[in-house]
Amino acid sequence: QVQLVESGGGLVQAGGSLRLSCAASGRTFSTYTMGWFRQAPGKEREFVAVINWSTGWSVYVDSVKGRFTISRDNAKNTVYLQMNSLKPEDTALYYCAARRTTTQGSIRTPRDYEYWGQGTQVTVSS
Repeated sequence: QVQLVESGGGLVQAGGSLRLSCAASGRTFSTYTMGWFRQAPGKEREFVAVINWSTGWSVYVDSVKGRFTISRDNAKNTVYLQMNSLKPEDTALYYCAARRTTTQGSIRTPRDYEYWGQGTQVTVSS
């Protein structure tokens, strides 16, 4: 059905920037909400940011507000996560996920998302 492929991860020093991309295929995404999650070793998968594809409405976890920006390119069916002022605590495997906007539940809860990418590693050194 829906396939999501992340890219753009890498190794950067604290204070640096990265832009993650999530390319989506298989469906029309105007009725979907797209999210970014991250998971560090030994930690629960954590909500990072979400965007409503059609309206641009977005929500961020408190720890990344003012540093990260989520956006989308409708023509390319791609969602982005621009990450600035990176900190070592941002180090994690970052996942792209998708859910229908009408789905019940929390936009911050991983189990309420239907589709997931394979993840891309972000490592921030001090």
